[in-house]
Amino acid sequence: MVRAGITANAVTIASLGFAAGAGILLSVGNFVWAALAMIIACLGDALDGLVARRSASASVGGALLDASVDRYEEFLFLGGLALYLRSSALMLTVTLFALAGSFMVSYGSAKAEALRVSVPPSLMRRTERAVCLCSGVGLVPVSDWLARESILPSWAARAPLFAALAAIAVGANASAIRRLRALARVPSP
Repeated sequence: MVRAGITANAVTIASLGFAAGAGILLSVGNFVWAALAMIIACLGDALDGLVARRSASASVGGALLDASVDRYEEFLFLGGLALYLRSSALMLTVTLFALAGSFMVSYGSAKAEALRVSVPPSLMRRTERAVCLCSGVGLVPVSDWLARESILPSWAARAPLFAALAAIAVGANASAIRRLRALARVPSP
């Protein structure tokens, strides 16, 4: 990418485009193409910083763009799922808690950086959430096929998605609370 002249910001913006596509696909239940778009978006998120460092073009503006796009990508993924799951109050609630937890883990990191203290360790950081959600979405076509073939009960068709959302909802919120409690104990400057 560096040799081809592709900038880190271009990678970041492209990953946002794939995330938007994934959100739309998720909202209509097209999990095969949504999983592919999500994986590409997440790979772009992983590559943009590497491209910035390798091209010696890292900047505050680029870091801000990257962090902002990360939040929008999570919103697009989880927002698309919220639209898809809107007929189930329980699953919509779990999805919204996953979104809140995702944002609060990131907020804890940003707050620690603003306070100039080390970011407290925690689980369910961006990469872990992305792997969890991509896995859940990616396994839905398999579980759906197994349910249609009567190998699994019909309720299991969306089980990987529900499990991923529940893991993020519980894990991210627990992690955010733990992180924020650790930050609250930091002495004032």
